Amino acid sequence: MRAVVTRVKNAAVTIDGKTAGEIGTGFLVLLGVSITDTEAEADKIADRICGLRIFEDETGKMNLAPDKAGA
Repeated sequence: MRAVVTRVKNAAVTIDGKTAGEIGTGFLVLLGVSITDTEAEADKIADRICGLRIFEDETGKMNLAPDKAGA
């Protein structure tokens, strides 16, 4: 299982020409899952994504996890 997290101004998922979902400014997670991946692996990667230090601190550095940034 692999994940790529990126900031976006907007993003959308299109299936057969129809928009299935979309967001404005935020984070897009591209997730690759294999048939051999386990629920424990999914829990681990979800915890890692949720703990990323992707919010700015008082000096403008991306140095805060969501729980420290008030998100």
